[in-house]
Amino acid sequence: MDMKIQKLVNGYHSSVEFMLVMAVIMGVIYFSTIEIRFDATEQAKMAKNHSTDIQSCDLFSGTWVYDNISRPLYREKECSFLAYAYACEKFGRKDFEYQFWRWQPHGCDLPRFNGTTLLEQLRDKRLVFVGDSLGNNHWTSLICLIDSWIVEPSHKVVEWHGSLTSFRASEYNVSIDFYWEPMLVESNCDNPIQHRVSNRSIKIESIERHAKQWIDADILIFDSYAWWLIPNMILLWGSTENPKRTYVESGIIRRYEMALETWSDWLNVHLNRTKTKIFFTSLSPIHQNGRDWGKAMGENCFSETEPILKQGYWGQSTHTELMRSVELIVQDLQKKSFMIEILNITQLSEYRKDAHPTIYKRHWIPPTEEELANPVKHADCTHWCLPGVLDVWNEILYSYI
Repeated sequence: MDMKIQKLVNGYHSSVEFMLVMAVIMGVIYFSTIEIRFDATEQAKMAKNHSTDIQSCDLFSGTWVYDNISRPLYREKECSFLAYAYACEKFGRKDFEYQFWRWQPHGCDLPRFNGTTLLEQLRDKRLVFVGDSLGNNHWTSLICLIDSWIVEPSHKVVEWHGSLTSFRASEYNVSIDFYWEPMLVESNCDNPIQHRVSNRSIKIESIERHAKQWIDADILIFDSYAWWLIPNMILLWGSTENPKRTYVESGIIRRYEMALETWSDWLNVHLNRTKTKIFFTSLSPIHQNGRDWGKAMGENCFSETEPILKQGYWGQSTHTELMRSVELIVQDLQKKSFMIEILNITQLSEYRKDAHPTIYKRHWIPPTEEELANPVKHADCTHWCLPGVLDVWNEILYSYI
């Protein structure tokens, strides 16, 4: 009898313990569910508020803040695809302060770059940068930003096909391309390798040979400024071999407007405006004239290690009339229901006289004794070291995408 009672007591205690354990588990699950729901709701609210902030905020108006905690967003040596032209550390630059500046818009924050998020947004899509070496510089920055987010080396590859360079992320079926097209329209500068010609000529009404290479893109990012800044250029109608008309055009603005009109007309006829998002990158400033920020005549960006801190600084060599021409053509396309924006990076880049390669890049032709003796004269104050300023261009692009 005692043994039966003991079994009942033991069974009773086991049942109570079991019920208590189950109650605790169910409680944990219940409160975890509430917490998860709460977190999801709060994250959704934060995302919505952040989206609203971005839409109402001028991302291009702000200040550079020194930040050696969150910057740089990647290391030069860690980027598998960093071109020699932009690898300043590799080619001897010893000061790295240019890598530690973060762009802070007035009144809002840029969303922190997340490569996985971007790749998911671009899944099954094609993004194409179209332009000159600054466009390539811009493209390289984006590839370096994404590189570390794709861990498996076999899932990322760069392929070269003449004027077209393609980065492919196979896991996401994403293609991020660069297409060499420095003048928008066809020209004798179209060879991606051999394009340093003394007498530039352009077929001012011809764009189809280029455009058919990028017309199917989901996102297009254009840049075309620097190659127009010469006093004279030969304009051609018809074929290069048998032009119908040719003459030397000295008006930079007019010939640029003619090329933009050809580009716009092509988009108007051929582009799927419900599918393709377009960005036109504004002029990338050149820090060739040191007198703009108080240096002596003949000085430039060489040996500069800090940004210009004066708010609203504007270099005298920045060609605002060219930028205005783009603004007008973009406004016209917007009225025609194109999804097009200007990526207005000029002002924020004006401050960054410290972030150019100068002499710290690969020289395809060995420097002469004269160049070695006078590095200031031969400094590259046009392109940008990576990591650096162009990563901010892409953070802003990321916020749009």
